[in-house]
Amino acid sequence: MGFAPRFSITNTITSAIGRIDEAKGFLTAARLSADWVAQMQRQALVLEAFHTTRIEGARVTLDQAERLLAGEDVPDAPPDDSRELLNYRDAFDLVSEYLESGEPITESLVREIQRRLVQGVRGDSAAPGQYRRVQNYVVNSVSGETVYTPPPSYEVPRLMAELVDWLREPGGVHPVLAAGFAQIELVRIHPFLDGNGRTGRLLSTLCLYRSGYDFKRLFTISEHYDRDRPAYYEAIRSGNEADADLTPWLEYFADGLASQMRQTAGRAELVMKRDLAVGRLGLNARQATALAFALEHGQVALADYQKLLPAVTRRTLQRDLLGMVKKGALTREGATNRRVYRPE
Repeated sequence: MGFAPRFSITNTITSAIGRIDEAKGFLTAARLSADWVAQMQRQALVLEAFHTTRIEGARVTLDQAERLLAGEDVPDAPPDDSRELLNYRDAFDLVSEYLESGEPITESLVREIQRRLVQGVRGDSAAPGQYRRVQNYVVNSVSGETVYTPPPSYEVPRLMAELVDWLREPGGVHPVLAAGFAQIELVRIHPFLDGNGRTGRLLSTLCLYRSGYDFKRLFTISEHYDRDRPAYYEAIRSGNEADADLTPWLEYFADGLASQMRQTAGRAELVMKRDLAVGRLGLNARQATALAFALEHGQVALADYQKLLPAVTRRTLQRDLLGMVKKGALTREGATNRRVYRPE
């Protein structure tokens, strides 16, 4: 019979896809500096690696994640958690290489994604790159209660083959929904001893990228999941059964992606406004930093500016802000000790 997802197209899904396509169109056409795009891509990778591993229990902080992915030695970070974070980058590199090759999604590719995600963690107890040969269970870490029993191990090869076959030719299913199906079905099958959640999320990202929904690789969907984990777990649970109606999951998935895309497009809009003002008014690099902060937060105070550029003297920063007021980039509000500068 093969994989045949059961779902309905609701107003929530239609609205979310509309917002996603709007953001996609804007980001595709936006004239953004190569330096800014590269910086935001690095930040998106850090955030996705941090949140996708945090969902699974990693205890690395965001600061530690940034330092680890920058190549620093972070001895105070838990070793296995650090390895999982670095493994995500390795698996993401694999996805990037795959996209350049133009090859179809295969079971071997999915197994290699999982292998890279769990390699070298906890003594390789997760059998990297191998389908499980035993029954596994999803257990509530607090209560110890079994919340989901995946299909028997002998069904895994067939179910994975059916999923991969469907992903090659999903018919008239919108690419965003196909990516959602890829994630929920892999998590339902639970083909590996460990790393199923991370593998499913990265497989979903891969499906989006290969269908043209890469959004310049500036977004992180796991940040949305991690922000409200109970809602994420509930959405996942709604698709656990083989014949489940996947509409609730699709509504959650598409709406979350739309929210992340709107944030990404919003940041891009702000940087375009900044670049336009910098060129028109002749602002220096420090002033461009101040304006970017003011556009994002609605205002900038001298204390904010000092945190952004701690190596620059207070007097220089004051002159920068005064110069921006004279040029019409900012307006001043409040008494001297509580003064803020708002973008024009």
